[in-house]
Amino acid sequence: MISTAEFKPGLTIELDGEVYQIIRVDHIKSGRGAAVVKTKLRNAKTGAIIEHTFRSGEKVDRALVEHREALYLYSDGGNYHFQDTESFDDIVLTAEQLADLAGWLKEGEAIIVLQYEGQLIGIELPQTVERVVVETEPGLRGDTASGGSKPAKIEGGLVVQVPLFVDEGDVIKVDTRSGQYVERISG
Repeated sequence: MISTAEFKPGLTIELDGEVYQIIRVDHIKSGRGAAVVKTKLRNAKTGAIIEHTFRSGEKVDRALVEHREALYLYSDGGNYHFQDTESFDDIVLTAEQLADLAGWLKEGEAIIVLQYEGQLIGIELPQTVERVVVETEPGLRGDTASGGSKPAKIEGGLVVQVPLFVDEGDVIKVDTRSGQYVERISG
């Protein structure tokens, strides 16, 4: 059993006899009444996405999912190709299985492939990744770390809010769970 306080994107749970992977979690506390946890869930077998609200502190069964390390190789449009690092087997996942996670993939990087009862259900990303900023507005003289933020497109095509001093070509660290800038690595 796992509490809603432990929910995070990528976690797999059993709900109403089905296995779901958590895509998004929002903990909401209103002025009156008990707190709730709103989630966006992907059905592991069908790929259907639903929204479900839990009471804060509610417990659900955690799905026992096998984790296998793999390298991301390439995408050929609708399919994403990985290679198991132990058996060297090819693993193919569809865009629907990856959902919002596809933009975080970079060729040659290690990820975790998730399997439930022998069926591929998705991937788990590292907590943070380093990406090159490929497009952003130029910084202005006097910009400081506490001065504000601007949008920046990173490798993979995702847009992240970064401090004003970050420029194109800089390498930044980004949290894959929240999509938030962590720090500038080089630049």
